[in-house]
Amino acid sequence: MTTFPLLVVLLPFAAAFTGLLLSRWPHRRAALTNAHGQEEPAGHATGRAAGGTTRAAWIAILPTAAAAILAVSLAWVPGLAYFTGATAPPPTGQTYGTIGTGGIPISLVLQADALSSVIGVLVTLVALAVQVYSVGYLEDDPRYPSYSAFISLFTSAMLLVVYAGDLLVLYVGWEIMGLCSYLLIGHWWEDRGNSRAAVKAFLVTRLGDVGFLFGIFTLGTAAGSFRITDVLAKAPDMAPATLVTATMLLLAGVAGKSAQVPLHTWLPDAMAGPTPISALIHAATMVAAGIFIVARLFPAFLAAGPTLDVLAVLAALGMLGAALAALAQDDLKRVLAYSTVSQLAYMAGGLAAGSDVAAVFHLVTHGAFKALLFLCAGVVIHHVGSNLMTRMGGLRRELPITFVTMTIGFAALMGIPPTGGFFSKDGVLLAMDDALSTGVLTDAAALLLYGCALATVAVTGAYATRAWLRTFFGPPSAVALPEPEPGTAHVVDVREAPRSMLVPVILLAVPALLLGFAGEPHLDLGMAVVSVVLAALGAGLVYAFWRIDPVADPARLLGPLRVPCERAFYVDTLYAALLVRPVPALARLVVRTDDVLVDGAVRGSGRSARVLSGVLRLAQNGNVQLYVSGLLAGVLLIVVGAVMFT
Repeated sequence: MTTFPLLVVLLPFAAAFTGLLLSRWPHRRAALTNAHGQEEPAGHATGRAAGGTTRAAWIAILPTAAAAILAVSLAWVPGLAYFTGATAPPPTGQTYGTIGTGGIPISLVLQADALSSVIGVLVTLVALAVQVYSVGYLEDDPRYPSYSAFISLFTSAMLLVVYAGDLLVLYVGWEIMGLCSYLLIGHWWEDRGNSRAAVKAFLVTRLGDVGFLFGIFTLGTAAGSFRITDVLAKAPDMAPATLVTATMLLLAGVAGKSAQVPLHTWLPDAMAGPTPISALIHAATMVAAGIFIVARLFPAFLAAGPTLDVLAVLAALGMLGAALAALAQDDLKRVLAYSTVSQLAYMAGGLAAGSDVAAVFHLVTHGAFKALLFLCAGVVIHHVGSNLMTRMGGLRRELPITFVTMTIGFAALMGIPPTGGFFSKDGVLLAMDDALSTGVLTDAAALLLYGCALATVAVTGAYATRAWLRTFFGPPSAVALPEPEPGTAHVVDVREAPRSMLVPVILLAVPALLLGFAGEPHLDLGMAVVSVVLAALGAGLVYAFWRIDPVADPARLLGPLRVPCERAFYVDTLYAALLVRPVPALARLVVRTDDVLVDGAVRGSGRSARVLSGVLRLAQNGNVQLYVSGLLAGVLLIVVGAVMFT
């Protein structure tokens, strides 16, 4: 089993390599010509293209399934030990050599311990569900082969982050994920909004990654090694200033990847990509990577008190602000996107409160129910043809399977028993409550974190209930679809989604409902009652407003705060004013400076040379008498000067 971590990483990578190398070429060729090199009729080309899609699907799905089986085998004992507090077995893996750098070497270590084995299962199972789901969701997309290959590469990169035993090896996977997110969010790049969302995600996460890389350098230099075990062993002996500096720099990368305030703005815009990609990013990759890093290096963060205080403040602002923003959105995917920002802040708050186990447990349960919610949202959007909840309503009869499974997902998001979200949220809240007395955080940071967390529970119940009611209840299509063009008619799909989309949804509903029983068996009854009552209050308030007028949006309960919440408190507007617009202005200033000063100096020197040459040309006119007169005048001046100075 020592080679299992390597195989888990390599199998999706091999799928990506094979998919990009083999699948796309016959797909293009089949869509254009037949065996005789002649252009085929549209129906024949589509049929042959479907064969290319099927081939690409098998190339993507089978290696991911094999990787999932290996990941589960690695996590069977260590994963249960991690959540139950039992003694975990030693890590499984090996070192595949070192790379000399002229200084601190890079160790090529891949290993599975209790934490990495748990996250490895989450990544592979969600990736497998997304690959299967995508077969039906993008069945007519001519770029499906490259799409599925990039998902495989994305999965492999995340698994490299999870199983890496060296910080610089981990960083390789970290950066490949950024590239894959750009390619997948911008899959439909013909739409300008999609391409701009992909660029925004790439630039914002790269901004955080600059600090992340320097944080790795700081830790590695202080420890004399980039091996994670060596860094953690020497962390207690590091100077406090070194630890705080390193963890603060790492926190910049965590904020970028895990969409923490203030680098969270890319995540809602990433909804422009295909819905399966949203599920993958929000549940198992990218956003999970930042939380995993803090948990992986938790002893170092725990020894850096100021960093935990900063993390607590960012988490408090993020969880409540994102929940309020979700309450005012009309786009179903953006509701779920802001929900992800809020839930990630919950996990960050659990880490700041000193409980890495509670945070990771919520990360795992969140991965299950958030992947379920996004894939269910994809079914709804596939059925309705719009992301907007104003074009939904009354879908519980048309989509009965999706209705039941998405109800489970929303219940888990709200923390309603017996779903997994109920148990994991209770653990995080209990850790925040303990932080008020343990001294892990300063009193102000601990109080702010706990207060915002309780308020967020109520707001989460409100926005989840609002999305559930507006999607599945009330009158259908509260806002009519646009009139069809002359000679055409609206096509309404009255069936459920294809089987390839429904099967992953049904399977994900099981862990979303039951995963909580795999965690720590102890449950604080008082905290559980408080959290359920708060969620019920939020849900009940929204239901009361909805009952008054099922057509109107219950978000009107926000009153004057509705527009600021809908605009996510104008953070993007602030960035546009402070960063986006000044950059083109600065660029224009640089161009003007280059044109006026640099190029002006060059042009001025040329003009000066021409003027000077004109003056010299006056003396070079070919008149011999003038030349002799000048010579005599020069001699006379020399003689006079010699006499005067003698």
